[in-house]
Amino acid sequence: MRLPVLYSFRRCPYAIRARLALLSSGTVSVIREVKLAAKPAELLAASPKATVPVLVLPDGRVIDESLDIVRWSLALSDPEHWLDHDGDRLIEVNDTRFKYHLDRTKYPDRHGSDPAVDRAACIDLLRPLDASLAQAPYLCGAAMRLPDAAIMPFVRQFAAIDRAWFDAQHLPHLRDWLDRLTASDRFDAAMVRLPPWQMGDSETRFPPQ
Repeated sequence: MRLPVLYSFRRCPYAIRARLALLSSGTVSVIREVKLAAKPAELLAASPKATVPVLVLPDGRVIDESLDIVRWSLALSDPEHWLDHDGDRLIEVNDTRFKYHLDRTKYPDRHGSDPAVDRAACIDLLRPLDASLAQAPYLCGAAMRLPDAAIMPFVRQFAAIDRAWFDAQHLPHLRDWLDRLTASDRFDAAMVRLPPWQMGDSETRFPPQ
């Protein structure tokens, strides 16, 4: 049986959210780790955007937006009810406003930005999440749902810029949430280390069986 082919990059937060959803749904794919400085021709042919993640389905259809991959996989199977949530607005804010300031905090030379200003803007956007997590262990209540998986990789990336500084901020509930999610077996499975894929390499399944 032919499997979907996932072009991925281990550290990319968009690719992380896609892999987390594939794990939750139990969807098996062939995974191809991409070296961003030398993207394979097969990725470029599948999606001229050439940004990961990209999922090529067995019938040739291409899904090249991370949330579309997430929702495609969960539509097949959603045993943990990740789609049962009211957090679409949280994801939208993360993917627009938070990502905007995250990029300018992490890459100020690239954007000509003041990282202190953008870092402060990120913290302002994280405070409502911390307040929500003071009331429940996850962003939409008592159990993990799609917003947790969709947002956590970006918060992780922000925290990693300067973890000591991040830990000193008054975001205790958000910090606990981040640490719980990144310490999980599922996150370990999502962060599998693979060499960059090249044509002719043997297939690697995700998750491995």
